[in-house]
Amino acid sequence: MKNKETQEEKIEKKAEKLAEEKIEEAKENFEETEQKVEDVAREEKLSELDILKQSLEEKQKQADEYKAEYLRSVAEYQTLRNRTEKEKGEYINYGKAKILEKQINIFDVFEQAMISVRAGQDLKSIKVGLEMIYSEFAKMLKEEGVEKIECLNKPFDHNVCEALDQVETDETEEGTVLAVYQNGYKLNGKLLRPARVKVSKKKAESSSEEKVD
Repeated sequence: MKNKETQEEKIEKKAEKLAEEKIEEAKENFEETEQKVEDVAREEKLSELDILKQSLEEKQKQADEYKAEYLRSVAEYQTLRNRTEKEKGEYINYGKAKILEKQINIFDVFEQAMISVRAGQDLKSIKVGLEMIYSEFAKMLKEEGVEKIECLNKPFDHNVCEALDQVETDETEEGTVLAVYQNGYKLNGKLLRPARVKVSKKKAESSSEEKVD
């Protein structure tokens, strides 16, 4: 009986030892698995950090490219603006030169007329000189796109005329331009200066009251 109990104790101890080994093995496996999980998690975090870092670097690179493109555009705009301003100034000076050249030609004719006046020559030569000046000036205005507003004896047009005076009359229709005090002009079809004129209006009808005795 004693031997049998000893044998059972051996089996029990052996079972306990085996159980302890299994528990220890399971514990080691658990710790190993836990370590692997931690390693994987760490690697994933590092991987995610690398991705974020790479994304940040790409965004920074893109921002640098945008900044460089912006600075390049600003420089190009400034260059274009400077060139435009320079060309604008050249065009203005060219336009002034062309107008002054035409005025100098008129001045030459006027100077010749003044020489004739000072020399006491006859009125005919002076008249010719003045007509030449008038003709040259009219030619210059026409070349510049200036045209005189023809409004005499025509219906008054408030778009191109300014009435300085009104006269009652039955000889013309009401609103007719009777006289031009100052000519008006258009530049390339647009009003440059209105004509200052005198306009007709109807006479006021006289009324007579009958006296009753």
